[in-house]
Amino acid sequence: QVRLQESGPGLVKSSQTLSLTCTVSGGSDTISRYFWSWVRQPPGRGLEWVGSIDDSGSTYYSPSLTSRTYISRDTSKNQFTLHLSSVTPEDAGLYRCARSWEPTGDFSYYDSWGQGTQVTVSS
Repeated sequence: QVRLQESGPGLVKSSQTLSLTCTVSGGSDTISRYFWSWVRQPPGRGLEWVGSIDDSGSTYYSPSLTSRTYISRDTSKNQFTLHLSSVTPEDAGLYRCARSWEPTGDFSYYDSWGQGTQVTVSS
């Protein structure tokens, strides 16, 4: 059973970069063969795909966020990290990491989720 756990600061200032790390454990081969994704949910709104990274290190980003998003990975630690630059209060919400079969905002392709971490952006 794969397990995903987010970590990172819960409070960032406007214009700064938000960095969140997801640690993956369990499963037969943890960080390979899937897409490892970040999804967020602003208050009172639905899920929004932020971006994904695959087992070759290729990245895929939401068109609305691509200019501010970078996802990296450390296979030795079974971790992948979201970097979201120039944040504003609009970027606040619950951020979850997840495993998916496609780099997509169609969440029917997702089979494992972290519990999420709440992010607040101060102005």
